[in-house]
Amino acid sequence: MRSSTIVSLAVAVLLAFVAVFATRTYLTDQQARLAAANEPKSEQRTLVVAAKPMRFGDRVRPENLKTIPWPSEQRPDGSFQTLDMVVGNDDAPRYAMEAIDPGEPVLASKITGAGERATLSAALDQGMKAISIRVNDVLGVAGFVRPSDRVDVLLTRVVRQQNNSEQTYVDVLLQGVKVLAVDQTADERKDEPSVVKTVTFEVTTDEAQRLTLGSTIGTLSLALRNIASSNVEQTRPITIADLGGGLISTELANHTDDGRFETIEKLVRKVGDELGSRIDSVEGKMKQPVREKQVQIVERKVEPVLPVEPKWATVGVWNTTKREEHRVGLIQ
Repeated sequence: MRSSTIVSLAVAVLLAFVAVFATRTYLTDQQARLAAANEPKSEQRTLVVAAKPMRFGDRVRPENLKTIPWPSEQRPDGSFQTLDMVVGNDDAPRYAMEAIDPGEPVLASKITGAGERATLSAALDQGMKAISIRVNDVLGVAGFVRPSDRVDVLLTRVVRQQNNSEQTYVDVLLQGVKVLAVDQTADERKDEPSVVKTVTFEVTTDEAQRLTLGSTIGTLSLALRNIASSNVEQTRPITIADLGGGLISTELANHTDDGRFETIEKLVRKVGDELGSRIDSVEGKMKQPVREKQVQIVERKVEPVLPVEPKWATVGVWNTTKREEHRVGLIQ
């Protein structure tokens, strides 16, 4: 067999293998495409976020919401996938319970249930109560306390001691209390300070009782806490002696119940009694009869002042075109 015939046969076999491999690859690709076309498409994950800012009490409307792709299988707790799940219908609308900014996920904890009203009672946690106290521009931290802030409540009161003396105390009544509303405003995103009259807190039943009692026996003041501060501090009552002020205040702080106030009170009473007796004796002497002196009042006659008579007179004489004046002496 000639060499050319062998080469031609080898080339033919090679081309046959290439054709078989190409055909098999093509058929496998087509089979994969047909299988992908027959499989159901996976559901696209989305997340409902706010398209426009919403504040406390605003109705949740479709134009205020939008959906964005969410690639992860883990979703925020209480989030929604579609707009229909959030909006509801006209008979059972939803309202915003907290401020929601554009792009922020809409959570079930930030909106009311279907058909529920946006009231302060719906914003309370389970087992918590809302109670309000009266404040002014000073006690309310100059109006810088806003909803969702944390404050400490201070109580200033006067306590009577066993020796009938009075002592002024300042106690930390509550710590880290959440502010629900300021006056009638519950929008936590409103950051402009304003002079307020009432502040509403979220407290337990025991804390509500202490706040009510404290407002009747003393003055309640607020102390604004750091937004990240949540620890409970160890406190003690502060008295006037803790303010300092020299040796006298130190002496009073060290000897508050040694009977000195009672001794001083007795000395003051003794001096007062002696002074009262001396005043009574002086008043008795002053009440003795004295000889009255007759005082004759003479009225002085006042003569009228006559006007001073002039010593000359002025006479005017006309001479053709002009007038001339001459002084003429008067006969006395």
